[in-house]
Amino acid sequence: MNSTNPNNWKGLPLAEVDTPSLLLDADALQANIDRMAAFFVNRPSGLRPHFKSHKCTKIVRLQMQAGAVGITCAKLGEAEVLADAGIREILIANQIVGHVKIARLIQLAKRAAPIVAVDSEENARMLSAAASAANVEIRALVEVDIGLNRCGVKSGAPALALTRLIASLPGIKFEGLQGYEGHLVDLPDEAERAEKTRAALKPLVETRRLIESSGIPVNIVTGGSTGTYTFTGDFPGVDEVQAGSYAAMDWYYFDIRPEFRQAMSILTTVISRPAPDIAIVDVGRKGVGAEFGPPRVKDLPGASIARFGSEEHASISLPKDCNMSVGDHLELIPSHGCTTSNLYREFIVHRHGVVEDVWPIEGSGQMR
Repeated sequence: MNSTNPNNWKGLPLAEVDTPSLLLDADALQANIDRMAAFFVNRPSGLRPHFKSHKCTKIVRLQMQAGAVGITCAKLGEAEVLADAGIREILIANQIVGHVKIARLIQLAKRAAPIVAVDSEENARMLSAAASAANVEIRALVEVDIGLNRCGVKSGAPALALTRLIASLPGIKFEGLQGYEGHLVDLPDEAERAEKTRAALKPLVETRRLIESSGIPVNIVTGGSTGTYTFTGDFPGVDEVQAGSYAAMDWYYFDIRPEFRQAMSILTTVISRPAPDIAIVDVGRKGVGAEFGPPRVKDLPGASIARFGSEEHASISLPKDCNMSVGDHLELIPSHGCTTSNLYREFIVHRHGVVEDVWPIEGSGQMR
């Protein structure tokens, strides 16, 4: 291989791909998308996958084709990328605050149908004033804190009060509620995760009933994750699940949800063999999302990460009698797929060890 342009790698074996590169197993990806979509067949809730996990509009199209009701994202910049790709039904699961961002949201509303989260009177009035002046309508969800202690108003009366305000304002339409059980999604014991997730969702759905009894329709109640989709997706009164990591997977979620396959990995090259049981590869903290721990070595039983503190290197402990040589490739599985995909500009999509395509990660770096 004599090209550094990934688009010229199509048809090459992975052994000829430059490194580090972010790989995506096409068969595993499709199996994951199909499995999650199948769960929601004949259920009252729908799947609104989270874009922040993979940030790739090619994957979004596969998710929409499989029956997703829309797409969730974390940032306004991600929503703009989705709109550029022709996606209209976009939930920005965050507060859009400040005149610069609200002006961008108004422009987005002219070519898509965004929904935003709101948890304060000040933000609701900002959105109302800007939308009214531009003669557009912004759909809004009241975010309810169900135990994460991040954004969100309290359930019950405080949520009802904010709902009534939004319903009274021009330019902004109350669409429903958002509540995210993010503090529970990685509990290792499934029974405990199920019990605590259902307990967290109870006040969210009770708030829905309170709002509906006041005469205000609630069209959407949304939340959930890959770790809790089987509980959130079956909970009466919840309409949408925002699972995201299931598509590409990382090892942290795989330990919790082994029914999904690990489609994402990082291809690396062994650049040094300083000891018989050690290999140094050409990726470090700059190239692997490792918030939940160092990466794991793929398809090499007995190998593990010996040291992962450098920016550009990782030290691999090899099994006895391993004949790994300088120049050989190793794949690593990150602990956090969301932050890993944010570090790369493309997925090298492969099938049976051969590069099939190169997909842009258009949402990479979209922090605003």
